[in-house]
Amino acid sequence: MLFHVVLTPDEQGWIVAECPALPGCFSQGKTEQEALANIKEAITAWLWAEDQKAAQALPGGQTPVVVAV
Repeated sequence: MLFHVVLTPDEQGWIVAECPALPGCFSQGKTEQEALANIKEAITAWLWAEDQKAAQALPGGQTPVVVAV
């Protein structure tokens, strides 16, 4: 999957990374490269957490199947 990410320098010199498509998905790094590596981890964690919520909300009798994208 591909996501757009916004990088913004803050007042303390950190690079803040945000994935606008995923509400609340932020990270940061001391360099642009570090911020990008960290937001990739944050995106993975965000998607995993949302998937877990959705799987737990399934009605009884339904079995979730994992599909790699």
